[in-house]
Amino acid sequence: MALLEVKNISKRFGGLQAVKDVSFSVREGSIKAVIGPNGAGKTTLFNLLSGFLLPDSGAIVYKGRPIHAKSPHEIAQQGLSRTFQHIRLFAHMTALENVMVGRHVRSRAGFLAGMLNLPWTWREEQEIRERALSLMEFLGIVDLADANATSLSYGQQRAVELARALAGDPAMLLLDEPAAGLNMRETADTARLISRIRDLGITVLIVEHDMSLVMQISDEVLVLSYGEKIADDAPRAVQGNPEVVRVYLGEDDA
Repeated sequence: MALLEVKNISKRFGGLQAVKDVSFSVREGSIKAVIGPNGAGKTTLFNLLSGFLLPDSGAIVYKGRPIHAKSPHEIAQQGLSRTFQHIRLFAHMTALENVMVGRHVRSRAGFLAGMLNLPWTWREEQEIRERALSLMEFLGIVDLADANATSLSYGQQRAVELARALAGDPAMLLLDEPAAGLNMRETADTARLISRIRDLGITVLIVEHDMSLVMQISDEVLVLSYGEKIADDAPRAVQGNPEVVRVYLGEDDA
């Protein structure tokens, strides 16, 4: 069953057609990768899926309901979370506090309730803290809970951002280049983590340049070139697709 369906989605910026008439689906419980050369439209596609951009045409259907006109926080509340290509942690917060922020889409307390310091808001705050700590333990970073976000290594910051995305209890997770800037050991750890996240029942859509990671963990691979879909198949089939080889290697090498 498709958890996400993208139907003929397009987005133009002035004279640049960033995404052109792209359609695909993501099966529930799967890991699907989106690959393509720089400028292929991958991050634009993610911004469309997560509500940071509105499409010019087409539809995005999540859990059977259209979401292409919804705001990012409304989409997150429906269970679709994301990370970013460039890490976006709150610099003056601890790692734990950053993860707790990701839980706000599931919290009930608003500004007024917090100002009144009602007893039920204390309980909710403690529940948020416990959930954040459990996710950090799952990702192997619970010992970093009290560290300032800016004091962490790049790989540790990536893990904190991932924990924050998971804090909203998503049914689907969009990962925008989670291995960017990581060394080989950290990349291997990330691959294992993504597989473990899928084993929790969370569907994963990932943009990634590291082909070894993509081919290792993906059930399906979508290939974009100049904003258009050129392949959408199993990893081994995509590897042997002549058009994909041409786009990545060029006519002469192919």
